[in-house]
Amino acid sequence: MSSLISENDLKHETDIVWLEDVSRLDYVRQSLDRLPTRIGKPPYHRDGRMVGYAVLGTAAKASRASGTFRRRVFWLLPHDRDADPQGLYACSAPAEAVDPTTLAPTVKGRKTQRSEGGPPSNAMQELGITLPL
Repeated sequence: MSSLISENDLKHETDIVWLEDVSRLDYVRQSLDRLPTRIGKPPYHRDGRMVGYAVLGTAAKASRASGTFRRRVFWLLPHDRDADPQGLYACSAPAEAVDPTTLAPTVKGRKTQRSEGGPPSNAMQELGITLPL
């Protein structure tokens, strides 16, 4: 969950790579995954799709026990609001969700009215998608 990620966990991030246009997304899920490399697109083993990932600088050290690096991965599930606007998260968001406009390298991101199901984003308005009241 996003609340379990600390700023200290992110101190070696140098970039966030987005795999799609996140301006069209009200929220993304974020998690801190153990990955074999500092850079490059990580493997993805969840349902849904990966929408982005963090890149670590050379100062990031691998875990002595596992040889892996802790990197953020951003993702969405098939029942998230972007794919199912009237579904489970029409008026809320999952615990690990944050507004992608609040994310940056070393910045955890936060929930906003938009991510929590408030007024629709410009992208949703352009598509004619409205959230239930």
